Amino acid sequence: MSTIQMAASSPRWHSFRRSTAGKILLSAKGGIAGAYLLILALVALTAPWITPYPYDVQELTIASQAPGLAHWLGTDEFGRDVLSRIMYGARTSLSVSITSIGVSVFIGMMLGAAAGYFGGLFDRMTTAAVDLSWSFPEILIALILVAIIGPGLTSTMLAIGIAYLAQFTRLTRAQILGLKNETYIEATLNLGAGHGHIIFRHLMPNALAPVIVCGMLATGDAIILEATLGFFGLGAQPPVPSWGAMMSSGSALIFKAPWVIIFPGLAVATTVIMINLFGDALIRALDIRAKLREG
Repeated sequence: MSTIQMAASSPRWHSFRRSTAGKILLSAKGGIAGAYLLILALVALTAPWITPYPYDVQELTIASQAPGLAHWLGTDEFGRDVLSRIMYGARTSLSVSITSIGVSVFIGMMLGAAAGYFGGLFDRMTTAAVDLSWSFPEILIALILVAIIGPGLTSTMLAIGIAYLAQFTRLTRAQILGLKNETYIEATLNLGAGHGHIIFRHLMPNALAPVIVCGMLATGDAIILEATLGFFGLGAQPPVPSWGAMMSSGSALIFKAPWVIIFPGLAVATTVIMINLFGDALIRALDIRAKLREG
């Protein structure tokens, strides 16, 4: 028996195949998307050391240079290397989207869990606020907030986090409402457990899986929203590179130097597609649809 066959028949391999990570990574969608996202994360983390050129150094003598051996993706209107700026732009897009969605998930779960568990006036007020914000598109909420606060990375994170807060609050509340009447919760109450213990030790862990999947998919939407704000000049401010800001500056050169807008656009599109593919693999691995039907 070969080494590969022995590894495939080992208990550890079978255990890995049955695990959530194994189901995701061994699927075609999850494996490809996971590899892409891992490489993108590594590029974002190591961008200061691996970019071929500094992202902010201008060299007007090679402005709008077509892709070639020296500059694989060409240069922009200031002679800056497009590839280096895209690699640095990954830091901006990932940090903004992950941070804003992470904060939104955390606050949304706290509000949704409290509203669903305690009910009463707090639940009615939370539901009314969520339903009100739910009636507005996320892009409109983000644009209004950034216009009020002012442009910049911090305000962009805050605006995106608030824009997506309603869906995590609503999803968590729905999950808690379906779980709090379970027999094991009643038994835990009868044993004298406090409300905090029930919420954080029993209810929220069981409501976590759908929220994680929703957060994963919302991260892709947040990347698009960050790029949109950057396109309008409301996101990262120069000289910090942003995929949206790069597309905005490239729109004026679409006929003279189309690579300036095409390659950042491809970076946004590819990243969002891969996040959605990974999210779909995560849904299948966690069997979220079946859990939602049961709830």
